[in-house]
Amino acid sequence: MLDSNLTTAQFLVIAIIPILFAIVLHEVAHGWAAFKLGDRTAMMLGRLSLNPIKHIDPVGTLLVPALLYFTAGFIFGWAKPVPIDWRNLNNPRRDTALVAIAGPAANLAMALFWGIVIFVATAFPSGLSMPLINMAGVGIFINILLMVFNLIPVPPTDGGRIAVSLLPAKPASLLSSIEPYGLIVIVLLIVSGFFTSVIVPIVNSISGFIFNLFIV
Repeated sequence: MLDSNLTTAQFLVIAIIPILFAIVLHEVAHGWAAFKLGDRTAMMLGRLSLNPIKHIDPVGTLLVPALLYFTAGFIFGWAKPVPIDWRNLNNPRRDTALVAIAGPAANLAMALFWGIVIFVATAFPSGLSMPLINMAGVGIFINILLMVFNLIPVPPTDGGRIAVSLLPAKPASLLSSIEPYGLIVIVLLIVSGFFTSVIVPIVNSISGFIFNLFIV
């Protein structure tokens, strides 16, 4: 999907835009859904903005992606979470799931957008089309990675919040109690090889399908 001959500098130049928009729009989608369902917190704090500066987390947006790229060869990160007061939602149990799914849904929509970019770019001369196709390839991969990763049903991921909203009271309460330790669970999954052996192959399959769907 991506030109393997790209230098590190070339990769960073083409990757910065799709990565920033992937993580920013993911968070804005959460805030926008919450706003539509009764919570104005994100809107009042100016977080329904596409300005990346308002959403950059020094660790999740800058440090972690850089470390992963230079140590593991791939990029993953996150933005500052959009503040949501779940108590303000019109129907907290149902709407929590809708707000949670908005982020991964936005990533899927963006992956398809980058697929359209590939389709359009193939009509351009190769000097212009290849940088666009490479950028779109990064856009597809990072958005599908964010979507799949966030659907892991371990709170506080989006998948965890969706599961808590949909499960009966007792299992939901049990799963919700994991949230304070959710980050530790996710780190253990990554260290155990679950990330590279399960998540990455799923991401590669979906992103490869989207890439091939739009390439001419």
